[in-house]
Amino acid sequence: MESHDCPRRLLLLWLALTCVLFVPSCHADSPHVRGVNLGGWLVTEGWITPELFQGIPNGDLLDGTQIQLKSVTTGKYLCAENGGGTNIVANRDSASGWETFKLWRVDQNHYQFKVFSNQFWGVYYNPNVVATVTQPSDWETFELIRCPQDGNRIRLRSQRTGNFVQAANENSVTADYNGDGGCGDGNPSVFIMNHWGTLQGEYQVTNGWGSQAKQIMQNHWNSFITEDDFVFMSQNGLNTVRVPVGWWIAYDPNPPTPFVGGSLQALDNAFTWAEKHGIRVLVDLHAAPGSQNGNEHSGTRDGSQEWGKTEQNIQDTLHVIDFLANRYGRRSGLYAIELINEPLAPGVSQDSLGRYYESGYYTVRKYSNCYVIWSARLGPADSREFLSRVYGKDKVVIDIHLYNLFSDMFKDWSPQQNIDYIYGQRSGDVGHAGDNSPALSMVGEWVAEFDKQGASKEDYQRFAQAQMNIYGRATFGWCYWTFKCQYEHWSMKWMIENGYISVY
Repeated sequence: MESHDCPRRLLLLWLALTCVLFVPSCHADSPHVRGVNLGGWLVTEGWITPELFQGIPNGDLLDGTQIQLKSVTTGKYLCAENGGGTNIVANRDSASGWETFKLWRVDQNHYQFKVFSNQFWGVYYNPNVVATVTQPSDWETFELIRCPQDGNRIRLRSQRTGNFVQAANENSVTADYNGDGGCGDGNPSVFIMNHWGTLQGEYQVTNGWGSQAKQIMQNHWNSFITEDDFVFMSQNGLNTVRVPVGWWIAYDPNPPTPFVGGSLQALDNAFTWAEKHGIRVLVDLHAAPGSQNGNEHSGTRDGSQEWGKTEQNIQDTLHVIDFLANRYGRRSGLYAIELINEPLAPGVSQDSLGRYYESGYYTVRKYSNCYVIWSARLGPADSREFLSRVYGKDKVVIDIHLYNLFSDMFKDWSPQQNIDYIYGQRSGDVGHAGDNSPALSMVGEWVAEFDKQGASKEDYQRFAQAQMNIYGRATFGWCYWTFKCQYEHWSMKWMIENGYISVY
C-alpha cells in the first residue's frame, strides 16, 4: 500500500507547489466570499432609506438641487453669461446649462447659487449680481423666500445688503429692490423656479437636518443594522459583510461640518458582532474626499467629481486608509480593505488612480496582511488596466460591479434574455478580472433585479441563481447589493426570507 501511495503523494505535492508558484490566485487562506453589502447604513443613500429625509424643512431644496429661474417681468430665464465670470442676466428664451444653477444650502432659508463654470452668484460694491467667486461666503449668500400661494414662485434677498434681487430689464439683474410688492407678476423681484435632481446622500441629510442631524443619524446607525442581522447572515450562508464608509469617519467624533460623529462607533460594533458570529468584515471606502464619481453615495455636495485632481486630495484619502488600517488591522474580523469605490472614468485618470492604489496598498501593509481591494473604474475602463501594478504584491483583489441595469440595452429584455446574458457575457466579465493574473477577482456588487418589471418569483429565483453560479467563479467571491432596502428585490434579507435566494 505504501509503495502505491508514494507516487500519489508526490503528485499532490507537485500540484500544491504549482498552485503556489504558478497560479497566484490559488490562495489557501481565501475561503470563498459569499457576502452582502450594508448599503445605506454608514453612507446614506436616500433611495435605500427615504425615511431619513422625511420632514426636512425645504427638503426639495437640498445641496446639489438644480434650479432654473424665470423672471415674471421679462418672461425670460436668468443666465450666467459665458457660463460664469461676469454678470447674471435675464434674457434667455429657453434654459440649458448656463441657465441652470446648483444650490449650496447654508440653512433651510439661505442658499448659494453655483453656475456652470463653478463660480457663485455674488453682490459686492455695486448692485449687479455677478458670478466671479469660486469659494462662497456671506457675500454670495441669499435668503430664498417662497411665496405662500405658490412655493415655486420665489424672491431672493442678499445676505449682505438686505435688498431683493430683481430683473428690472433683460440685461441687468441687480440686488437693489427694497420694496415689497407681494408675489404678483408686476413685482420684478419675483421669479418662477423650476427645480429637479435633488441628491439624497450623507451631505444632504446632515446639512438638511442641521442641529438635529446628530440625533437623527445616531438613531439610524443604532437601528438600521443590529447584531440580530449578523445572526441572520451567519444562519443563512453569508460569511462576509462589505461595509461602505465615508472619508469623514476618520475624523470622528468631530468630522468637518455638516457631517456628524457616531459612524465610527457603529463600525466598531460591526466588527464586534462579526467576530462573535463568524462573519468577515470588508471595509469599503465608498465616499472619498472630493467625490470620486459625483453620485450621492460618494458623499458629494452638488454632484461634482473632484477626487484625484490634486495631490493633496490623494494624500487626504491615504490618511483615511491609514486611519482604518491602523484602527482595525489587528482585529480578527478584518478580511479586506477596499481603497475606493467606483471611481468614474475619465474624470478619474488611470495614472492618478494607479498611483493611489499602490500607495494605498503599502499603507495597509504597515498594519495588516489583509486583502487589499482595487475597484475597477466605471465608464470606458478595463477591469485589467491595473494588473501590471499588482505584480510583486500579495493578496490584491480587483473588484468589478455587474448590474443588468442602468443601460438602455436591458430595458426591454425578458427574464430569460437576462439569464442568458449572465451565462454568456457575464461569464467572460468575471474571467477578465482575474484570469491569468496575480490578483483575485471579486464581484463586489450585483442584484437580482430586472430593468423590466413584471417578472415572476420563479424568474427572480432563476436570475439570482444564475448570478451566484457565474459570480461564484470569481476567485475572491461576491457581495450582493444590499442587505436592507425599501425595494424588496434589492434587499437580500427580504429575498432570503421570502424564498427568492438560497445562499447554501
